Amino acid sequence: MSLNQPIASAVSTGECKIGARSSIDAIKTGKAQLVVVAANCPRNELEDIEQFAKLAEIKIHTFEGTSWDLGETVGKPFMVSAIAVIKPGNSKILKMV
Repeated sequence: MSLNQPIASAVSTGECKIGARSSIDAIKTGKAQLVVVAANCPRNELEDIEQFAKLAEIKIHTFEGTSWDLGETVGKPFMVSAIAVIKPGNSKILKMV
C-alpha cells in the first residue's frame, strides 16, 4: 500500500517538519507523532532518529522510495530524508502505519 497520498496530505493540510534535523528536534520536544524516513536516509541520521524515537515512543515508518522520491511526494524540489508528522491534518496516515 502506497503512503504517497497520505504523506502529501499531511504535509499540505497538517503540520510537519521536513528534514532529518528538524525531525529530530520535533522528536526531542515531543511534538512528533510519526516520523517517515526515506529508504536511503543516511545511516548517522537514521540512527539518531531511531534512538530518539525509541526513547519518546514515536513510530518510525520507512518510505519505500529514495529521498528524491520523498521530496517529490511532498512537492519539494530537493531531497528529503525524513519528515516528522506533528499534526496530520486531513491525512489518515497515523491510522495507516
